[in-house]
Amino acid sequence: MNILSIENITKRYGEKILFNNISLGINEGDKIGLIGVNGTGKTTLLEIIANFENQNLGNITKRNDVRIEYLSQNPEFSTNLTVLEQVFKGNSEEMKILRKYEHTLKNIKGNPDDKKIQNNLLNLNNKMDALDIWELENEAKTILTKLGINNFDAKVSTLSGGQRKRIALASALINPADLLILDEPTNHMDNATISWLEEYLNQRDGALLMVTHDRYFLDRVVNKIIEIDNKNLYSYHGNYSTYLQKKAERKEKEEKELLKKQKLYKKELAWIKSGVKARATKQKARKQRFEKLKKQTDDIPEESIDISVGYRRLGNKIINIKNINKSYENITLINNFSYTLLKTDRIGIVGPNGIGKTTLMNIISKDTLPDSGIVEIGETVKIGYFSQNNSHMDGNKRVIEYVKEKGEYITTAKGNKITASQMLENFLFSKEMQWSYISKLSGGEKRRLYLLKILMDAPNVLLLDEPTNDLDIQTLTILEDYLDNFNGAIITVSHDRYFLDKICNKILAFEGNGKIKQYTGNYFNYSQYIKDKALDNSNSLEKTHVKQDKKKIDYKNNKPLKFSYKEKIEYENIEGEIETLENNLEKINTEIEKTISDYTKLEDLLNEKKDIENKLEEKLERWTYLTELAQKIENQKNI
Repeated sequence: MNILSIENITKRYGEKILFNNISLGINEGDKIGLIGVNGTGKTTLLEIIANFENQNLGNITKRNDVRIEYLSQNPEFSTNLTVLEQVFKGNSEEMKILRKYEHTLKNIKGNPDDKKIQNNLLNLNNKMDALDIWELENEAKTILTKLGINNFDAKVSTLSGGQRKRIALASALINPADLLILDEPTNHMDNATISWLEEYLNQRDGALLMVTHDRYFLDRVVNKIIEIDNKNLYSYHGNYSTYLQKKAERKEKEEKELLKKQKLYKKELAWIKSGVKARATKQKARKQRFEKLKKQTDDIPEESIDISVGYRRLGNKIINIKNINKSYENITLINNFSYTLLKTDRIGIVGPNGIGKTTLMNIISKDTLPDSGIVEIGETVKIGYFSQNNSHMDGNKRVIEYVKEKGEYITTAKGNKITASQMLENFLFSKEMQWSYISKLSGGEKRRLYLLKILMDAPNVLLLDEPTNDLDIQTLTILEDYLDNFNGAIITVSHDRYFLDKICNKILAFEGNGKIKQYTGNYFNYSQYIKDKALDNSNSLEKTHVKQDKKKIDYKNNKPLKFSYKEKIEYENIEGEIETLENNLEKINTEIEKTISDYTKLEDLLNEKKDIENKLEEKLERWTYLTELAQKIENQKNI
């Protein structure tokens, strides 16, 4: 069933048209990935659908009961709130009722005999029952924990930008919605968290629309891809792999059509130049057709980004890391780590957020000093460091001025000289955009410009810290191709599993307490090793349990079965313990039914109930085991 329709939408900023006359339908169960080159209007389209931005032309229609939840790239926060308060600061009916309920609880404490407040509290309690709001707080805590946020009472003002983004994501996930809109949800997340989010979104009911450059994420979550390309919107049913195939087919078809138009255009051009005499009306119509064909061939965009810069010779000694250590506030990030970088190295650095990956990169680049140990860099080494932070870019400079700081022209890998302006065009900065101020660029466009400036310096060792953040898929694909042919060493921190699989031949994994372990192969090889190791540990544990059980029940092989002293006492008392727990559970259910006006007490009772239920389940499982063992012992006596 259709929940929202976009009809003939056009959006422009001044003379720049982002998209023109586009249409889209979103149905229940759709999980849509929106892709396109940075600056083409992906975020703007999300904002229009979420009603945070207006279109110039066109209409959006949706059912009256449709609820939309939106996670923006740069969410707003009330810094005086705690983590949980921020999560519950939503506009859904559930969040409004929860806030009203808490407010009414405060009022009744000061006016316990006020009948109006009592009735209001009872009505709110009934609404919370009907909407099943009582479990929202527990669910919110679970999601926050999975996203790496454990201090729920911390003030938002004390958290990093990445942590705040994850709090905003938790708020979007916890609020009931028919359409969930996410703009770059995987930024600032480690691989384990991204895997959890994949599973969560796959199990979630309702429609999903998101912008992400994580290609594995797209492949595993979405069932539809929409792409903004040259102001148009193209739709592909299927995941990212299907999209690649279908887009290639579309481009092949377009190229054939373009060839036909170019042939016709040349024919019309010859006619125009020949000055053939004809009736004025026919000549006018043919000239109009010529102009139309000319415009169509002029409008075909040049999509390829050519990263073909020069290269500096790299000697035998590159980078030697010897016994480095680094701690902050008594937390060990790096413990006695050594490594000798090879020319053929393509190293991916992985691990949870905040564990020290960027610190290691900063030590290698000598932006940060280790507490002990040394980093030796060879004389021929020219490091290009693409860091996470591009705040050093002067927003008051024009794009062309920023690039020319590296020179008026560069020498390509083939020895040709091209101007800075031509290089910018290769990086999808048109002549008009080159004279724009950097402050006017999108986040992705700034990252692309920053990357270009680094590569123009012809490095022979690349340090890339989260290079995939904010770069569009097209730029990433060409960057990967460049790195594949790069004649030097590469070290990259990344949460993008697709990128790590394509680039890396070694993985350095941060495993806690400063330990960094080396694995051979790409990210898939590393993750498979970790899974196999976990499986082996599980099997070993299971075998240990089987051996222990056989000591107790293998009477067929003449091994006598008997209770240990502790098991005998446990078996004699367990039924009484089960009865006590069942009585306690009955009492607490009665108490919960009586508690309608004290939310704090009710929360404590619900937690206590859950604890009793868990203990009861454990006792019942233990009782089953002991009863079966007692029966086997009895059977053994009769053999």
